[in-house]
Amino acid sequence: MHTARFRAAPVVAALLAATAGLATAPTTTFASSHREAPFITTAPKVDGTDFYMFRSYEPGRDGYVTLIANYQPLQHPYGGPNYFKMDPDALYEIHVDNNGDAREDLTFQFRFKNRLANNGNGVTLSIGGKDVAIPLTQAGQITSPGSTASNVDESYTVTLVRGDRRGGQRAALTNVSGGGTSFPKPVDNIGTKTIPDYAGYAAQHVHGVNIPGCGMPGKVFVGQRKDAFAVNLGTIFDLVNAPLSVITNPALIGAAPNTIDGSNVTTLALEVHKSCLTAGGDPVIGGWTTASLRQARILDPTPRAGHQTTDFNGGAWVQVSRLGMPLVNEVVIGLKDKDRFNGSQPRNDTQFADYVTNPTFPKLLEIALGIPGTSPTNFPRLDLVTTFLTGIGGVNKPANVTPSEMLRLNTDIEPVPFAQQNRLGIVGAILAGQSDRAGFPNGRRPKDDIVDISLVAVMGGLCVANGNSDALGFGAACNPSAVPLGTTAFNLHDAVDQAVVPLLPGFPYLATPTPGAQ
Repeated sequence: MHTARFRAAPVVAALLAATAGLATAPTTTFASSHREAPFITTAPKVDGTDFYMFRSYEPGRDGYVTLIANYQPLQHPYGGPNYFKMDPDALYEIHVDNNGDAREDLTFQFRFKNRLANNGNGVTLSIGGKDVAIPLTQAGQITSPGSTASNVDESYTVTLVRGDRRGGQRAALTNVSGGGTSFPKPVDNIGTKTIPDYAGYAAQHVHGVNIPGCGMPGKVFVGQRKDAFAVNLGTIFDLVNAPLSVITNPALIGAAPNTIDGSNVTTLALEVHKSCLTAGGDPVIGGWTTASLRQARILDPTPRAGHQTTDFNGGAWVQVSRLGMPLVNEVVIGLKDKDRFNGSQPRNDTQFADYVTNPTFPKLLEIALGIPGTSPTNFPRLDLVTTFLTGIGGVNKPANVTPSEMLRLNTDIEPVPFAQQNRLGIVGAILAGQSDRAGFPNGRRPKDDIVDISLVAVMGGLCVANGNSDALGFGAACNPSAVPLGTTAFNLHDAVDQAVVPLLPGFPYLATPTPGAQ
């Protein structure tokens, strides 16, 4: 409890009284995930946007798994003077389930600190004989961590929790160089005058880390990146406001501009050796990311100079963001349950089963596109249950599994070099006669076009791909005759090509963020 933030003892007493009552009351949960749930629009700093989990395809790193959690969507690169610092009063987490029981076995917890330079006084300039604090994040050019021109020192720690995320065994990740537990976070890409070589500057913030209980050092990077997600956002949400002749023509997969091109996100990236993520001989792991806030918050009516916040937070952690499989809460979960979903845990996902077995999105597409009678009728939609809740047999289904929503990755499946990756993941590879099984829904790579894959999936394309040969191992879960669109379902797309988004060839994979000024 950071009581030093307040001068008024009655305010602290009021908070203590409030949190004492809340500690015994049922927790009210809220939600996030790409701005699709009501509550998260009020708390963008803890809004999880995308989660990636894949075998590293950087040469020489193929024994590792990369986990990337993005937060703070739609960052305009010119968003100064404060830009997009992370919330020091929030808890950001990446969870891994390595035995299929829908409970976290490993949790990587990220906490942030934002400190004003000069012992809380900030960078000052002598004006008329008086030292006066500057109003900007920077006082000059920044080229390396710890620059004296930086007005705010951003840093973070990473703690590995084994077992229950709140009650398990905790130990900090340490820097391979020097053994420290605090890591510097780069300043956002203000512009080319402030940071002439942002790629080189950011690369200085990729750290080798010792992971407790793991004999193989990993890597960590936290900082701003160019958003790797591509989507025709406005058109999709405007009742798919595009001609049917365009979004069913494979030759036009890049006909429309990426509406979020140029936007940035804040990335939390880890690279961990696969042997340190699996357990019991099962190569399949599940992963998801969350963010949590304290249960109670009181605003300080007279904020003190030198502090980066004007509020005081206390009480238990309350999960307000959850993201595993992409787009689930965005286009699958009903509006009335979006906050509930993102405050929930995977082991309780049976409460949302109807949204998967009897999804509304195919019917909404049918209505929006004016093509009646094209929704799949193979209810319950066991093809979607298999893909999103259990994993595909022979690909990424754990030996023992509790149905639950999360990304699942078979760490034994070899990575595929970027140039050979099929943009439609496993389904695209099957249709093209390729051997690539390292893509979505077996984990998720930045190149995987999950919008197009999801459109294909909800309209029954997975059943058609499964076919009589049972290529996806669905067995009786699919009935191709119950998919009115048939092979046409494979042609559905949003007219934006995910595969052309710029990426790095290695960790942290997501590209240099767009600068605020060229």
